[in-house]
Amino acid sequence: MMQQVQSNINESTTTKDTVSGTNESPIIVGLDIGTTKIAVIAGRKNEQGKLEILGFGKASSSGVQHGDVLNIDHTIKSIQQALDNCIKSNPELLIEEVYVGIAGKHIKSLQTRGDIVRQDAEIEIQQKEIDQLIADQRRTFIPASDEIIDVIPQDFKVDNIQNIKDPVGYNGVKVGANFHLITGDKNAIRNINRAVLRSGLHTKDLVLQPLASASAVMSDIDLEAGVVILDIGGGTSDLAIFYEGILKHTAVIPFGGENITHDIRMGLGVLKQQAEALKVQFGCAIADEAKANTFITIPGLKGLPAKEISMRNLAQIIQARMSEILEFISYHIKQIGLDANALNGGIILTGGGSQLKHLIQLTEYVTGLNARIGFPNEHLAPNHIAELKQPMYATCLGLILKGYNDYESKSKDFTKQFKHIQVPTLLKEQIKAEETIIASPTVKNEHAPKLNARFWDKFKNGIIELFKEEDDQIIR
Repeated sequence: MMQQVQSNINESTTTKDTVSGTNESPIIVGLDIGTTKIAVIAGRKNEQGKLEILGFGKASSSGVQHGDVLNIDHTIKSIQQALDNCIKSNPELLIEEVYVGIAGKHIKSLQTRGDIVRQDAEIEIQQKEIDQLIADQRRTFIPASDEIIDVIPQDFKVDNIQNIKDPVGYNGVKVGANFHLITGDKNAIRNINRAVLRSGLHTKDLVLQPLASASAVMSDIDLEAGVVILDIGGGTSDLAIFYEGILKHTAVIPFGGENITHDIRMGLGVLKQQAEALKVQFGCAIADEAKANTFITIPGLKGLPAKEISMRNLAQIIQARMSEILEFISYHIKQIGLDANALNGGIILTGGGSQLKHLIQLTEYVTGLNARIGFPNEHLAPNHIAELKQPMYATCLGLILKGYNDYESKSKDFTKQFKHIQVPTLLKEQIKAEETIIASPTVKNEHAPKLNARFWDKFKNGIIELFKEEDDQIIR
């Protein structure tokens, strides 16, 4: 997988190793089964090696908790809804196989070492020997309840020559390598595959979500410098650490955006929908940046008076949970014997939770590393809608890149007949959503400085009606 990630990264910065044309390349579909949303994206590389999105659909996720599929029937309905929306965006699509992202607190990783003694040292090392060395690692002893998801070569050794990235073409008697093995609970993996199969699809491959996100947002410069990828999802935050050009560590942090929403709901005594809207519209990761004398008025319940929420209190709740998530980064960096000075590329934040205001500053304060938001823009062909360029879709786009790596390396079989489909107009145009703001903050002190107008501009696109009247639960 590390070679696959690095291959995808290199392809994003050069166009000389591209597929021969859109008529001769397959359509790859990524399926991201998240705790809060399910996304289906179909893409194809053009002559410049950029992804053209041919279909896009999403749906609210149901039946998934902390990345694990718990209710298969509910998950199937969500997958089918996202799939239907993808087909509606381009009726010419025929989707049968998908690359599926996997995460969840059951994911574990371990380091192993493997060696083989070659039969004929006079012949240069062949790819089939490396494939056999990798396949041997799948017989590594792990608990009976777990299953190996992926085997990722880190670096190779040929006789006394160490730190080799690709040993094919070398001469030697003995070939060895260090490997990063990713394992998961058998039952959790079975539930994902079952949900996909019963949705009328076939799982082409399961891909660890932080590695998919990394291939979508990380460049070859980041890989060389050493970088941390943190994908903040709804149920989990997925971590991948790269150092000296190789994948050193992966982990799944069992906290995400849903935990922040829950904290807001409990701390402020509001409904879940209200808590989510407060987080998205008014959330701030640093309490000192929120004005103490600014309040948000939200409707009361069943005749109760309206409630005023302090923006400072809201920010304090968010900062406490985000700091806990970020402290895991420092812990995992120390666990593998590194420190902040070794990771010159800093931290790349991606996923839906990365959009939180002032999160970059909090990340830098807690971890001591430079931080930035990772957008998958450089992999996309121009003139796509802005929504597809958001960090929340980095995993899904990374799954497509993984599929293309399999196609170009011939590690998986693909149909030889590729249908030519144009990018639908719907995905080329900028579509503006209706503006929906739940409440306007009230400044108690008229002499206090006004909030920056740009702050309110961030809500104008993509906000759904989270405070619509339902069975008189909320009295406006």
